[in-house]
Amino acid sequence: MLKKTLIGTAIAATLAVFVFGKDVFSYATTSASSMREAVKSEVPLEFEIERARNLVGNLMPDIRHCMHVTAEQQVDIEHLTADIARKDAEIGRQKGQILALRNDLAGGGETFVYASRTYSSEDVKRDLATRFERFKSAQDVLGRDKQILVARQKALQANQKKLDDMFVAKQDLEVKLEQLDAKLKTIQAAETVSELEIDDSQLSQAKQLIKALNRELDVRQTTLDNEGKFTGLIPVDAADVVPTNIGEQIDDYFGPTKTEEEPDVIRIEAAAL
Repeated sequence: MLKKTLIGTAIAATLAVFVFGKDVFSYATTSASSMREAVKSEVPLEFEIERARNLVGNLMPDIRHCMHVTAEQQVDIEHLTADIARKDAEIGRQKGQILALRNDLAGGGETFVYASRTYSSEDVKRDLATRFERFKSAQDVLGRDKQILVARQKALQANQKKLDDMFVAKQDLEVKLEQLDAKLKTIQAAETVSELEIDDSQLSQAKQLIKALNRELDVRQTTLDNEGKFTGLIPVDAADVVPTNIGEQIDDYFGPTKTEEEPDVIRIEAAAL
């Protein structure tokens, strides 16, 4: 199976070289880049924001490690500071003893008594020489310890600054993520409003269609009414009905006629005579 796969891959590569020639690698890299961009464009923004949030959250192990290193340095500095203080006090004590012996020798005595024991001036000189060498060695050690302390304090300050910067950077990224999430929700809300506007346009079209249908139905109803008026003045199937009081109706409508007014005039003239 593996052999067939390798043979197939070799054949495909050979065909690609044959078709594209020297540009096969350019086509391959361009195709791969296009595929990556296409795949990336299909990833939802919500997923990308969540991925960024996970990346920011993954900063915490580095921050905790830096905090642990800083704590160790703080403890080491505290111990070294206490040790330097102890050595400094010891050197001060040794200095006092050396000066005391030096003053005793300066007095010109041949013997000296210390702690109920008698020492010759040569014994005191040898002891003083030994003490002085140890004193200078202790001073050198103390000087190196102080240099180490200064270096560790500088390293601690650097790590503290790094830790502070990491905290500030993480908080800044969290703020930017919240802003990005809020911006995405704002855009999504705007897109929803835009979709609603499209729906409103469709609703307007539906209203116009219903209005047009109502107009068509009104036209049809009016046409039927008009047809009824033209054919319904004298119903064909209805029996002829002559009103019995047609004269009275006419008199009521037009008032008294001229023939009826003349006798009244004659009666008025006769009465005057």
